[in-house]
Amino acid sequence: MSIFVIQFQSTMLAESDRLKLLALKQGDEKVFESVFHEYYQPLCIHARRFLIDPEMAEEVVQDMFFKLWERRNSIVINTSLNSYLYKAVTNHAINFLKYNQHLKKYQDFVGFRTDYTQNESAHEVLMHSDLQKKLNDVVLEMPEKRRMIFEMNRFEGLKYAEIAKKLNISLKTVEAQMSKALDFMRDKLQDYLP
Repeated sequence: MSIFVIQFQSTMLAESDRLKLLALKQGDEKVFESVFHEYYQPLCIHARRFLIDPEMAEEVVQDMFFKLWERRNSIVINTSLNSYLYKAVTNHAINFLKYNQHLKKYQDFVGFRTDYTQNESAHEVLMHSDLQKKLNDVVLEMPEKRRMIFEMNRFEGLKYAEIAKKLNISLKTVEAQMSKALDFMRDKLQDYLP
């Protein structure tokens, strides 16, 4: 008897999720808001397992919800809504950490300072914040293959020959793409360079 009740509740939960997802796909903002309010705080707590800063954790959760709404027509969920949201936040948090790690490596590579002191002006701190956004934007502007080669070299520390072998392309192609990537970065970031 108790097994039947558990299976019935599980079926009811799946039906509930199915109805919510259907409403989301149809652009029902009230359902989206209700899902947001139901899961926001628990997901922020979950994100704190990866990110110490509570504001960063909230940013990750907000970004995940933004993408959920933005991509609502194409999202396919085979598990429960709960499992999907927790997994999505986990992935967003890990990607956020990877991005910050890559950004730091790039800043170190090009010689940008990231250790601002209290004596520095608000303008310098603002420039640093603006630089981080600009770096991300510039890397994302590169053609996909060039960006991949650039990130493998600068962020993963792979040598040109290793990249060529991994991507099954010639060494000359890697060299040419890296040269174009560095020229592109210099051109786009010239306002930030000394």
